[in-house]
Amino acid sequence: MATPDVIYQSDTRFVKAMNSPRLNPLNPSPRETQESLKRSFAKYLAADVGSQAVGKLFDPSKHLAFEEPKHIHTMEDLGYSATSGVSPIAVSEPFHLFSEEAVNIMREEVLSKEVQEKYSYTSDIAPKQIRGYAPKYGKFIFEAWKHPKILAIMSKIAGVDLVPVMDYEIGHVNMSVPGNKVNYDSNALISEEDEKAIVGWHRDSYPFVCVLMMSDTTNMVGGETALRTGTGEIKKVRGPAKGCAVVLQGRYIDHQALQAFGGQERITMVTSFRPRSPRIRDDTVLTTVRPISNLSDLYGQTIEYQLENAESRIRDMLKNVRDAMKAGSTNVPSIKSFLDFEIQTFKKLNGEFVEEHLVPKGHLAEVCQEAAKRKKTE
Repeated sequence: MATPDVIYQSDTRFVKAMNSPRLNPLNPSPRETQESLKRSFAKYLAADVGSQAVGKLFDPSKHLAFEEPKHIHTMEDLGYSATSGVSPIAVSEPFHLFSEEAVNIMREEVLSKEVQEKYSYTSDIAPKQIRGYAPKYGKFIFEAWKHPKILAIMSKIAGVDLVPVMDYEIGHVNMSVPGNKVNYDSNALISEEDEKAIVGWHRDSYPFVCVLMMSDTTNMVGGETALRTGTGEIKKVRGPAKGCAVVLQGRYIDHQALQAFGGQERITMVTSFRPRSPRIRDDTVLTTVRPISNLSDLYGQTIEYQLENAESRIRDMLKNVRDAMKAGSTNVPSIKSFLDFEIQTFKKLNGEFVEEHLVPKGHLAEVCQEAAKRKKTE
């Protein structure tokens, strides 16, 4: 069931976005929607999005190679309600994001001996994952994903102002080993059993992800992302080439990363994003990341940003209450709505913090089981 995106006091940036033709269309045709997206890109990317660069290693003039996605699919295009997530946008077609030089620098950081030895994880749905190494061993990666120009691109494609969920979720890497080449039809729909996955069926822990391809895909066979539509069909999003990316509202869509064949590696970098505004609902869960994380870092950074968001909401509500008192009135429904939201938010959040001895390391099968249950009930 969908819940309200904005709780009690709207955020200026988000209100402007929600009033834009893209996010609040009057039943435009698919062509009109795509044309609107293209027209608004240049204006949005030139705007000040209020974020500061974090260093000097990432240079957009050398390392950014952005080209607009040719098409962006909405949630309704995939058979979901436009309000089922935090944005009506579902997934983009692959688009060029980083230069060859930038990706090679990223590869050097994630394939370094220190990162491989200290930050590698494995699970029952993915053979090898690397996470939690930035910024200590991934300074360039950290700067790139925090740069205002990158955040502007992510936000524009997603249809909502985004920031990285937390530092710990910057530059998560999924890796697969080379496989054997097989006969393959890239245009066909697939079933649950047709092809092997590098990461099994799941929904992400966070609202949006950007998946960056870090491998040469010239001779790659496979490597797409499979999506389960709202009608139960399985469709594939074309795999991006090296330096290209896909933006996906992965918290609300079952998906899996398919294995690459033909003797090719498949290394992808996944950075997770959440709405910048603390007034937009946060459906974050830690189910897919708890068993493959340093829990001290994951829990600490999760509660930190959640408390910062709560602090912002409380300060706004306090101002509203004081203003109402000066005017000689008290808005009881508003107070109760605010309190109900905070109670529900923290009750849900409390359930995500599991004692470390109760967390089975590398065990994510329950995530796939949940995806299977959704398939049976939809």
